[in-house]
Formats: sequence, C-alpha cells, structure tokens
Amino acid sequence: MTKSIHDALQAKLNRIYGDDIGQATYEKMSSLLQPLQSGTVEKLAVSEKDVILICYGDHVHDEDHPPLHVLHHFLKKYVHPQVNTIHILPFYPWSSDDGFSVIDYYQVDTALGNWQHITAMKDDFRLMFDAVFNHMSAQSSWFQKYLIGQAPYDKYFIDIAPETDLTAVVRPRALPLLTPFETHEGIKHIWTTFSPDQIDLNVENPDVLLEFLKIIRFYIENGAEFIRLDAIAFLWKKIGTSSIHLDETHLIIQVMRDVLNLIAPDVLIITETNVPHDENINYFGNGINEAQMVYQFPLPPLILHTMAAGDSTHLTNWAKSLDPIGERTTFFNFTASHDGIGLRPVTGILTQVEIDRLVQRTQTHGGNVSYKANGDGSQSPYEMNITYFDAITDPNITASHPQSAIKRFVVAQAIQLSLAGVPGIYFSSLFGGRNWNEGVAESGRFRTINREKFKLDSLTADLTGDTLRGKVFKHMIALLEKRRSTPAFHPLASQTVVNRGSEVFAVLRQSQDEEHTVLALHNVTANTVTVDLEDGHWQDLLTSETHTGSIALQPYQVAWLNRVS
Repeated sequence: MTKSIHDALQAKLNRIYGDDIGQATYEKMSSLLQPLQSGTVEKLAVSEKDVILICYGDHVHDEDHPPLHVLHHFLKKYVHPQVNTIHILPFYPWSSDDGFSVIDYYQVDTALGNWQHITAMKDDFRLMFDAVFNHMSAQSSWFQKYLIGQAPYDKYFIDIAPETDLTAVVRPRALPLLTPFETHEGIKHIWTTFSPDQIDLNVENPDVLLEFLKIIRFYIENGAEFIRLDAIAFLWKKIGTSSIHLDETHLIIQVMRDVLNLIAPDVLIITETNVPHDENINYFGNGINEAQMVYQFPLPPLILHTMAAGDSTHLTNWAKSLDPIGERTTFFNFTASHDGIGLRPVTGILTQVEIDRLVQRTQTHGGNVSYKANGDGSQSPYEMNITYFDAITDPNITASHPQSAIKRFVVAQAIQLSLAGVPGIYFSSLFGGRNWNEGVAESGRFRTINREKFKLDSLTADLTGDTLRGKVFKHMIALLEKRRSTPAFHPLASQTVVNRGSEVFAVLRQSQDEEHTVLALHNVTANTVTVDLEDGHWQDLLTSETHTGSIALQPYQVAWLNRVS
C-alpha cells in the first residue's frame, strides 16, 4: 500500500507541475515522508466522544499566568471530558485579523505563551491547528524578503499587472484584489484576496508547497491531530477563471492527504470553505483522497432561520438531502465560530426574501453585516456579524424573558449536536456569549462582536452561579455529556431525518451495531406540540422520563428519546 501511495503522490505532482518539475519536487520531498506514526488508514479516527471546542489562545486569562496555561487549566477543570478536542485558533505571531495574518508559522505568539504550553494540552485534549496557507502577513520575513528580491522568497508571492482583467475572480470581500507595494523593482501589484495585510502565497511555485508540507509535519510533531486548511478554496490562482475550487487546489489537498497517509495516517484534514453546499462537499473528493471533514456551512444560517420562523421545513428538507460520502469522511457541524454567519452556503436553500429577513434580523438585534464584491461591481451580503445567542433572540427580549431566550438557544445547539458528524462548539457558545459592541467600537471590525475575551475570575463566578451564563453552561454540559455517552450519536451512525410537522426538527440516529436507536426531537416554537411515537417505549436521555405512544413537547423543548423496548 505504501508503494501505491508514493506512486499516486508522484502522479499528482506531475499533474500539477509537469513531469520534470513534479519528479524533482517529489525527490525534494523524501525527507518529509518519514513516518511519524505506525499503521495504515483503515477507518475515520473519530467517535461520539469527540467534541471540538473552538477558542482563541487568550479566550480566558488572568494576570498571573500565560493565557495558554490559563486556557488549558480552565478547560481541564470545567469542560473535560465533555469536550475532548481543542481547536486553538492561530496562536502564531500575527499582524491582523486576530491571528489569521501569520507572521511566522513556526512560532507561538509570546503574548500567549510558548510551545510547551501547546504541547502540554495534548496530555488532556486532542488538538486542531490552523494551516493558514492561502496567505500570510505583510510583516512576515518571507514577504519582506520578497520585497527586496531575496531568493527563494522572490517567487513566493503573486504580482499581477494592474490592467489585467480579473473580473471573473470570486471575491469574498469588498476590498481591492490587488495591493500596490514598493519593491526592489519598483511598484508591484500583489494578489491579496482578503486584505492588504494578508498576502496570497504562490503555490504554483513547488517550493511553496514544500514549505507547506514542512509546516504540517512540524505541527503534527507538536501535537496536532487535526489540520484545518483555512480559506483553502482560494489557494490556486489562474487568470481568466474564478480562482476558486480549481482542479489544482483539489490536487494540492490530495497531495497533503497522501503525505499524511504516509507519515501520520490518523491525522485528519478539515477544510474551511464558506461556499454553497454542493461546492463545499467537493472537498471530500472521492471519499478517501481529500479532506476527512468539511465544515457544515449551511447549518448556522439554516438553524437560525428555523428558530426565527418557528418552522423547520427548510432545515428538514436540506438535512434529508445529506448523503454519507463514505466510511472515512464526516461533517464538522457548528452554529457559531470566530467568524460571522455566512450567507453564501444557503444560496438556493433559502429564498432571497428569507435571506434578507436574516440580514434585517441581525441588524435589529444589534449586529452588523459584511459585504462582498461581485463581478459586476455591485456588493451583496456575505456574512452576518453577531453572536449566535443574540441572533436567535432580540437582546431586549432576553432582558425581559431570559428563560425563554436560554431555551431557544439550547434547542438550536441540540439540533447541531444531534446530526451526523463531529460537533464544533465556539468557546462563548458554551455559556451564551453576547454581542461585544465595545470590542467592535475599539477595533473597527465587525467580526470582533463575537470575539470577546474573558477574565478567569469573573467567568468562573458566572459559570458556577445563578446567572444566564451559568444556566446556559449547565444545559450545554448536560447535552454534551449525553451525546458523548450515546453510540447512536457516532459521526458515522445512520441518520434518517423524519417529518414530525414544521414545528419540530426530528432526526432518527442508529448506532453502527444497530443496538442503539435515538429519536432526537426539537420543538422550535413557543407552542406545546404533541408528537406521535413509533410502537414501543422511549426513554428521554435528558430527563429519564419514559414515553409510549406520543410525547407532548413543551415550548423549545429538546427530547432525545432512546428506544428501550
């Protein structure tokens, strides 16, 4: 099998770069292909016990210890074992975008701690690292050496004549695609997909790909079990095309998968591609040759629409259409992240009127909307910047009816947790994080609204007290505990989405050995709804109550019913 992987790897490099350069690149790669793990690829290395927490290295902090140390011990005390995997958002030195403009891929930001703090976490948690390979900081040594023409970095970035027709390029921002920089050869216009401080790397140069592979190996050596490929859809550029989802991009991911199969077969690739569903799932490849996990981007706006409308029809119809790709792939399900709630993924699922209502809702609830540039010069909403808690319930209503707001938020999270895949929980969603408008005012960036950082003493007081945060946290931990102890919630357990009326989202999960069956019911309305049950006795995993014949779901109630006979 190893020989066949090597042959496949060589063939892919030849397809990308041509036979001569492809062969030379493979030969340069030999030192990177020494195994770090033994074994072969046989199954997907996740289970119902895997829950991934998305957090910044300084999401919780005190005055006496490095933030990474504080985060580790906070999570070990309060969320372990209900959460067993930590996605530490970029912890490298950075210059903008809260870490996603990386200055040095090999270093830990000294404001957070050091590599010892990162590797200490792997004693208690599985770890996900970001591979921010589409772009890096304008302040990086790589780019600064490019500006003065120093080899090999003089070929690491992409300069384009400003008169070039780039209207076909898909734009995720409303900023110029090219940014002028003074170089040793005069002004050059450099490709910058996301911002003038985030300089796109030139992976058409095979030496850049080799740099990527060195970085991935380094991350695995330091504890990474999941490699998140940030903004990977934009990696390869080609004039006259959309420069998104190009064949070469998929081949690059396949090369990475081959390399991991050789050196660390249990390490998983997860692709972050905020695009419509049919485009997103292409990053599974044929089920065994690209990402093992992809972000389930339609889920956040679809669940939000469901809760706003009190109608599960769109969510039910979409979830029914999800087919398993294979035994080595699964979805990464989430409702909130460090970014906003993307709108492109629900194109063709929600109507434009329904999307416009979500945009209006976001603004009414104290959030903001970010826009992208279109090829015709117009702009359209790209993402909604708001915390998920405040997106679901107007903050004014939360103030007067906090219990109802808590129930609405919890049922939204339960829907995510019930679906086939591995759940990702954003740090502040553990306790119902609220809009951080002060942060937006200070940073001038809309995304800051859900990037609040928390003082250890005040946060722990809230979580252990009779507060809104404490109540949400108690519900979330209870849900996570039941999920991780239920084989029917294995990422590869069968999933059947069933109709129980528009007021309820219902999904039937059955364990791989067919010995455990759970009917997960979620009332998305303020009404009491009676749901008929199949013959037999069903016990609610959350309350231990037994139901026969039917169940009366209270407003916004979650019932995870385990078949007992």
